[in-house]
Amino acid sequence: MNITKEVSRLGQSLWLDNLSRDLLRERTLAKMIAEDGVSGVTSNPSIFQNALATSPHYADDLVRLRREEADVERRYEALVVPDIRDACDLLLPLFERSAGNDGYVSLEVAPRLAYDKTHTIDEARRLSSLVARPNLLIKVPGTPEGIDAFETLTQFGVNVNVTLLFSIAQAQAAFDAYIRGLGLRAASGADLGRSKAVASLFLSRVDTAVDAELAAIGTQEALSLRGKAAVAMAKLAYQAYLETFRGTAFTALAAKGARPQFLLWASTGVKNPDYHDLLYVEPLVGRETINTLPDKTLAALRDHGQAVPQLEQAVAEARAQLAEFARLGVDMDAVAVRLQDAGVKQFESAYQKLLAQIG
Repeated sequence: MNITKEVSRLGQSLWLDNLSRDLLRERTLAKMIAEDGVSGVTSNPSIFQNALATSPHYADDLVRLRREEADVERRYEALVVPDIRDACDLLLPLFERSAGNDGYVSLEVAPRLAYDKTHTIDEARRLSSLVARPNLLIKVPGTPEGIDAFETLTQFGVNVNVTLLFSIAQAQAAFDAYIRGLGLRAASGADLGRSKAVASLFLSRVDTAVDAELAAIGTQEALSLRGKAAVAMAKLAYQAYLETFRGTAFTALAAKGARPQFLLWASTGVKNPDYHDLLYVEPLVGRETINTLPDKTLAALRDHGQAVPQLEQAVAEARAQLAEFARLGVDMDAVAVRLQDAGVKQFESAYQKLLAQIG
């Protein structure tokens, strides 16, 4: 059995958390699409920083752009937008076969705009027009300002991957903004059938942060909960998804052709070597979700993964675990705020290093 394709058959899309010209020109991405059922691609400044540092395929264009383009950010776009377009084109047949439900590629707005609603909206619309592909998602961080921008972008018909979400509350804020944006779009008479959004909930970083708090508490009870926070959070976030998009609140919009905002499991490569390498994959297999996998995690799934729908199992246990974290004094919402701020800073640092490489 092809495990990766079996996961897809169970209703979960597998997207690759990587993009480079090596993957495109050496046909590696095409092979993953054909053989593993990979049906989307996500990118971020860290991924492109690594691609430009390690791939020889950018060298000639970089020499030319240093001569022709003075603005370093436009130089960066001229390097990466062709990769985004090529990946979109590679996934376009899948996008069309799925009637726009799958086959997307994500491109992130500059991280420095994470707390600037107005310029995030302007940049997202500009990048969407620049790439000019129907299966593009613009990545917008789930900061309060980013959530407000996301609502407006949904109203305008720009499809968005809301990134850097670290809690159920942050995911719910994204769901609510999407519904508001769709409502405004419907009120203007615009077509809802082409609207698409995902909500990227980051997992391994949550366990890293919560594990540190549990270690500081140091009791046997606290230590026994290490490595359990992220999966429990994801299972309950999915319950929130079902209540939001399979309940009465979304019925009117769905009748007009609107799609629900799928949860996307992000940061799924384990950071603690003591944990199973598929900790953020196997327990979260379920319908109407996406898992975006680094190459190493995809290889692990292919090699020894199990395709069993577990996302809707052990929900009561997950609820009890989150209640126990609260009883121990671990504030998951406060952890999420810290992680989101740190994530913005990490992507901004990678982006600045990337611009320095190009400049």
